[in-house]
Amino acid sequence: MLAVMKYRTLGKTGYEVSEIGLGTWQVGGRWGEPFDEKRAEEIVNGAIDRGVNFIDTADVYGDGQSEAVVGRVVRSRSETVYVATKCGRRLNPHVADAYTPEAMRGFVDNSLRNSGLERIDLIQLHCPPTEVYYRPEIFEVFDRLSDEGKISNLGVSVEKVEEALKAIEYDNVATVQIIFNMFRHRPAERFFPAAVERNVGVIVRVPLASGLLSGKFNEDSTFAEGDHRNFNREGAAFDRGETFGGVDFETGVKATRELQQKLGTDHPPAATAIRWVLMEDAVSTVIPGASSLNQLESNVAAGELPPLSEQQMQATREVYDRWIRDRIHQLW
Repeated sequence: MLAVMKYRTLGKTGYEVSEIGLGTWQVGGRWGEPFDEKRAEEIVNGAIDRGVNFIDTADVYGDGQSEAVVGRVVRSRSETVYVATKCGRRLNPHVADAYTPEAMRGFVDNSLRNSGLERIDLIQLHCPPTEVYYRPEIFEVFDRLSDEGKISNLGVSVEKVEEALKAIEYDNVATVQIIFNMFRHRPAERFFPAAVERNVGVIVRVPLASGLLSGKFNEDSTFAEGDHRNFNREGAAFDRGETFGGVDFETGVKATRELQQKLGTDHPPAATAIRWVLMEDAVSTVIPGASSLNQLESNVAAGELPPLSEQQMQATREVYDRWIRDRIHQLW
């Protein structure tokens, strides 16, 4: 029996989106594996079958293959499915000066061609350097693209709370995608109230801290050479906050173990972690990834778990304060 999906409003877009969406960074294969087009199509179709109507991709995922699969599947379905993609990370070098209105326009055109979509529901700047948030001309070009019928809404994917707060000063920013999980609490303190006040949709990524909160790892766990959990722990390739939420692996394993003990639930740890994110009313949708239908099923089922009790929420805060806060709280 399929889980019953619930829906929330995605800020000023007005879209009613599934509270559990699909992130497609690794949808065509596990991190470090080649992209598997057949598997990707199976997962995207499976998500839609289960009531997911918000799918997040990017032009760099699978070197464009993720974006192409998402577009192809969505075009083949009769359901209304909102597609969010991202742009900017193809800039090389990825520096603030490389962001120009012309480059952004080119990326949007490329995504339209790649996906086969007539219009992009939500285009997001893909974690640009902080300086870009102080460049109004970069945000203004998306108004022109909207007038031309190429996009419907603009959002940003950010690394830092400060970037999120700056981004929503622009009236045309409808959504912010941000890392928020049991080991990353700061967005709830500073950003979420501001997002609610400005009617900005909140898209939560990395809800499982790159799998750390699934409880499947121990201190001896290893990852494939091409897996960012192997090569990006210190930020060698991109912001290290994207890998395990910025928590060092050994600390994260210990904190996860204690968290499971304190929560005392029979539900899968990954599902509980997703349900914790959904306890925040400011969150519009959470976008866990999936590299199999089993993972997808587990993610979607999280929405049917009962709310965490105040004791469980307090236990989460206690673990965060003991293991995480002093190490990373002010960094992102």
